[in-house]
Amino acid sequence: MFNTIIRKNYDEVSSEAFKIMKEVVTGKKNAVLGLATGSSPVGMYKKMIADHNSNGTSYKDCLTFNLDEYVGLPKSHDQSYYTFMHENLFSGIDVPEENIHIPDGSAADEKQACIDYETELKKHTVDIQILGIGSDGHIAFNEPGCPFASETHLMDLTEQTRKDNARFFDGDIDEVPTKAITQGLASIMRASKIVLIATGANKAEAVYNMIHGPKTESCPASILQDHKDVTVILDEAAASKL
Repeated sequence: MFNTIIRKNYDEVSSEAFKIMKEVVTGKKNAVLGLATGSSPVGMYKKMIADHNSNGTSYKDCLTFNLDEYVGLPKSHDQSYYTFMHENLFSGIDVPEENIHIPDGSAADEKQACIDYETELKKHTVDIQILGIGSDGHIAFNEPGCPFASETHLMDLTEQTRKDNARFFDGDIDEVPTKAITQGLASIMRASKIVLIATGANKAEAVYNMIHGPKTESCPASILQDHKDVTVILDEAAASKL
């Protein structure tokens, strides 16, 4: 069931997402937050930091679980999702480092790292899961064709995803990792509440297929049709095909 909110621009979209996040965090001090990387949630993260600084909203009892991490990048790499999350959110709020969970993309045993992450995730219920959506309909790094029953797993990244992400690697696709550890679609669906943020005309087709298309593994996000509480927050360009 989708609750669709359409706003004029990215800043207004980010404000709507932040409102829902703040409601969850102030309503339950030990909330479990499912977090995403990429450009979609950055505006919301900025508002979380500003609110924490201005109003003292605290995250010290929260747990966080990130969706994914590149395989083969050390935590210290400027494009690792560990670095991204600390630069864009964690350094600006009071969540303790020991409460932060991000898949270990530099583990010697990648498959064991997936098992360990899923085991830890299953000990908790995520109260709010933030998602973006790829231009091909992927959520987290679950590429088209990924089974709906998937849990945390290794994923080979498609050329489209690597092209889309090359902008973060100075435009050099050869620098973009070829694999990631990602929560699976079944892992994501266990969250109590899901908020998906999408902006830009390049997301319009994927958004349409997610909401109105058939439920098919060729559009991984279409699994959200089966979730009881999904809020989709779009700018006018991303909503243009609805």
